Amino acid sequence: MFISVEYVSKIYELKDKSNSVALEKVDLSIEEGKFICLLGPSGCGKTTFLNMIAGFDKPSTGTIKINGNDVSQPSIDRIAIFQNFGLLPWRTAIKNVELGLESKGFDEKTHREIAEEHLKLVGLSNYKKHHPNQLSGGMQQRIAIARALAVDPDVLLMDEPFGSLDAMTRMTMQNEIEKICQEKKKTIIFVTHDIEEAAFLADSIVVMTAGPGKVKKIIDVSLARKRDRTSPGFLAIRDEVFREFELKSSDKIEHYYAAIPVRNPNSASVF
Repeated sequence: MFISVEYVSKIYELKDKSNSVALEKVDLSIEEGKFICLLGPSGCGKTTFLNMIAGFDKPSTGTIKINGNDVSQPSIDRIAIFQNFGLLPWRTAIKNVELGLESKGFDEKTHREIAEEHLKLVGLSNYKKHHPNQLSGGMQQRIAIARALAVDPDVLLMDEPFGSLDAMTRMTMQNEIEKICQEKKKTIIFVTHDIEEAAFLADSIVVMTAGPGKVKKIIDVSLARKRDRTSPGFLAIRDEVFREFELKSSDKIEHYYAAIPVRNPNSASVF
């Protein structure tokens, strides 16, 4: 198995010397090239789990292995993308994409060629000389994705990367990342609160319990791509996830995703 998570728990010691359990006894196996969505309520340890796979944090118990090797520190083979884009404001779009390449020892000509290839992949070739403040949020996130893919990582880790985008841009970005994952065949672990986002993107949805986070169920999504959000198969997957959270798809769902600043009214989130 490409990524193997065995008996992983994460326990934090609080100031009063008591313990807070973020994750408890998580077991998970992920095949290479699969798109996995971690779905669960706030505080269930999704981001903590992602940080441990990235090597930013270590389990209190258990092991995480990628391709048979223990994850003990960050690596350029595992790139994380967050909500805030993380672009350097003084660099142009193409210079931001080149940032990760600079650590790989390529010459300037090779930097530029790889960066231009990946800007083209995300549809931003005409904006390569723009600075981040001259671009929309969706365009900035595309640059962040291009920068991550340019270094050719084995694993792409995405922590609610579209959470700060407006509803229409969010759906566009979901289409974009689905297209990219099909072209590049990367292993992607994607944290989300959004049930329909998970059903649209994932090969498998890992449903997590409220804290301490545990794997409640893994739902395989066998729908063909590109997915139709109104098809019976898609709605069946969505409703299966609703049932895991003891929600009804016919319920009014506004309060389930009230914490999202700009919401997609056709989407459902779990909090």
